[in-house]
Amino acid sequence: MKVHLRMVGCRLNQSEIETMARQFQQLGHEVVDNPEEADHFVLNSCAVTQEATKTSRKLIRDFHRANPQGETTVTGCYAEIAPGEMASLPGLRGIIGNQDKDQLVTQITGQPLEIYDSEPFERGRMPGGLGRTRAFVKVQDGCDNACTFCVTTIARGAGRSRPLAEAVREVNALHESGCQEAVLTGVHLGSYGHDRGERQGLTKLVKALLRHTAMPRLRLSSLEPWDLSPEFFALWADRRLCRHLHLPLQSGCDATLRRMRRNTDQHRFRALVGAARAAIPDLRITTDVIVGFPGETDEEFAESERFVREMNFGGLHVFRYSSRPGTAASRMRGQISSAEKKQRSARLLSLSTTLERDFAATLLGSAQAVLWEQVIGATPAGFVLSGYTDNYMRAQTTHPRDLSNVITRFEPRQFIDGAIHGKVKAVVDTPCQV
Repeated sequence: MKVHLRMVGCRLNQSEIETMARQFQQLGHEVVDNPEEADHFVLNSCAVTQEATKTSRKLIRDFHRANPQGETTVTGCYAEIAPGEMASLPGLRGIIGNQDKDQLVTQITGQPLEIYDSEPFERGRMPGGLGRTRAFVKVQDGCDNACTFCVTTIARGAGRSRPLAEAVREVNALHESGCQEAVLTGVHLGSYGHDRGERQGLTKLVKALLRHTAMPRLRLSSLEPWDLSPEFFALWADRRLCRHLHLPLQSGCDATLRRMRRNTDQHRFRALVGAARAAIPDLRITTDVIVGFPGETDEEFAESERFVREMNFGGLHVFRYSSRPGTAASRMRGQISSAEKKQRSARLLSLSTTLERDFAATLLGSAQAVLWEQVIGATPAGFVLSGYTDNYMRAQTTHPRDLSNVITRFEPRQFIDGAIHGKVKAVVDTPCQV
């Protein structure tokens, strides 16, 4: 069987779709990039915004146009909370909820899965185009928080953690297959272990991965800012941990944060950021901000913008509030007009560009470690390479060799169009050598 896999949404969805790809391959099936070659399609859908659900429906229709004889299986958050909205779409074979998605490949193929990481496997090009360089590793699912805007808690269920030894085995298998970086993902990654009564479960997991794997780079995806203690940042004494933290703020206004039912405020967030920066040199901190949350006045938005400036983030993910069925915020008064949300979003996106440029300026002339991910062009001087620093700045260089999936010492020299351009100085065995 030839399978085409796609996802919409977060890194957790990316991790899950990569796992499905490996499982299909190990059962003898072919994962294809071109949908016209596929006879079965798998979509890991998203419901976090109205736009995400619209994109999910469009992809199902696109699959049917690519091959009218093909069949589509849909899973993910949109499939979980609104299966009836996609039931009549063309080519749909099945809808599998989040609780059963770990058995999706078996349900489609009828073949039982062995432990995928019982031996090294050949990792080809994965969905998303990361090739063999960087892999997403799901270690946690679900969430016990009750943020008033979030439909993910409804779609994913209660927080639950993957066994530590299983995560270690997967990271080792990915390294043996050629990966140079593992990205730990979860709906609420910072709560890892809480369902087992381990309040410092994430610290325990990271220590185990650093001790029992040789993966050159370990990266943490989004971390809620109330799960972390100042002692947590001591882990970054090991340079294999990438110096990037994504701490979702959602608003810089305390009144808005209370309506969102977020477990933080300006005072606590400011202290956390200060502790992280004191412990980790060249740390890049990015965040999420929602604009136009119900009841957000001009004064509250201005306060939020001021706090974002004060925190001097290295970049922002800006979202216009999207009312989601079943959430408390969808029933709140003071819904903001689309025009006002668009205007506020534009202001913060402009600020994000400035913040990213300012952070890039702090790296110019320094020594950084870059994992080169792909060739994006060629010139008479050599291959044009694209990759990422460990603090998650996009890097670009020209080099006589194709350095894809190689970590090098890199000297940033200028920042152009969202990427730092510079010169490769030396190939390194581990980031600790930079």
